[in-house]
Amino acid sequence: MLKSLSNDARLHCRLYPINPHIGHGMHVHVLQHVPFEGLGSIEEWLQQRNMSISYTRLFESASFPPLDGIDLIIALGGPMSVNDEEELPWLRAEKFFIADAIASHKAVLGICLGSQLIANALGAKVYPAAEKEIGWFPIVAEPAMLDALAFPASVDVFHWHGETFDLPEGAIHLASSAACRNQAFQVGTRVIGLQFHLETTPESADAIIQHCGEELVPQRYIQSEASLRNASPGNYVEINALMASILEYLVCDID
Repeated sequence: MLKSLSNDARLHCRLYPINPHIGHGMHVHVLQHVPFEGLGSIEEWLQQRNMSISYTRLFESASFPPLDGIDLIIALGGPMSVNDEEELPWLRAEKFFIADAIASHKAVLGICLGSQLIANALGAKVYPAAEKEIGWFPIVAEPAMLDALAFPASVDVFHWHGETFDLPEGAIHLASSAACRNQAFQVGTRVIGLQFHLETTPESADAIIQHCGEELVPQRYIQSEASLRNASPGNYVEINALMASILEYLVCDID
């Protein structure tokens, strides 16, 4: 069962990071789908809290560990679709692993493809979006709910996705954008899906541009390579701080 927090304690976890000791010593398991999409700024957050990190690198092996001893699971992005089970049969096993983790009350964070995997593992459909969204575009927060994660009213974030999802049953809708209605959701207080990238650093942005740059064709919600690279240091600071806040929210009530 989830531990019940006071309103004050949960409110603190909803805001930007306030406690560098939250999550200290926990174990994190990362689901990585391609070599060029890694943890980004999350890695430093984990290291600062002396967290141990293990990986399932699905481009090498589809071996999933027992859930015992895992506190947080992070499912990263990737260029494949959650619907590619015939070409990538490990997707089915990964969805079962994620569903089992959620049923076991583990903290689970999904980023881009990872958010779509969570949605699909919980029974929601994933399908091509009306338009691809690649670049720095604002997301807008949905009205805040008690105990739910609180996003800034509007913040520019890094997007790179061509698919979207329906919200899983019982999920709280957290954020939207002009291009895509369902940008973020949570289920309970330990499961969060983000279709955008808050972990992005200049280095990780460069990596995805190098490997997926052929997708940068002129469209309404696809920016040029120059625009992607011209983000200010402040853009990265802001999204990385928000990423840290979300991580704190996910793990702040784990015994």
